[in-house]
Amino acid sequence: MRKNIIRTYADTSVFGGIYDEEFKMPSHSFFEQVKNRQFTLVTSAIVQDEIASAPSNVVNFFEEMLEYSEVVEVTEDALALRDAYLQAQIVSHKYTDDALHVAIATVSGCTLIVSWNFKHIVHFQKIPLYNAINAIKGYPQIAIYSPMEVIKYENEDF
Repeated sequence: MRKNIIRTYADTSVFGGIYDEEFKMPSHSFFEQVKNRQFTLVTSAIVQDEIASAPSNVVNFFEEMLEYSEVVEVTEDALALRDAYLQAQIVSHKYTDDALHVAIATVSGCTLIVSWNFKHIVHFQKIPLYNAINAIKGYPQIAIYSPMEVIKYENEDF
């Protein structure tokens, strides 16, 4: 019997990480594990918009991964949750889209977010704040990690 597949939101940075020397290997491993159904990949219309201005190799990779992805829309609930994050000053209005990624993932029922954005998303001070607002607004907690922290490494049985 197969374990539950973790519904995982990937932001724009993870797709671009495939072509970044520092993040290439774990990003590649993450997407291979998506293809092998170890993660259910969720992305969003906002990622699509951000990817549109990325280099062509990133755009092409994103388009290839759409076969394995569920693309969720930006909803009124996600915008309201984003606004709650902004009101709580988790991030400034300059980084509205980062808050929106977390809100979309939360509202669309993801258990996990993967990101290489260590300043506004994958940050030890911000994660509990996002989850505090989620609790106040009636949403479940969401785990936030880099791809390096969630991929399965060889010789692991879990």
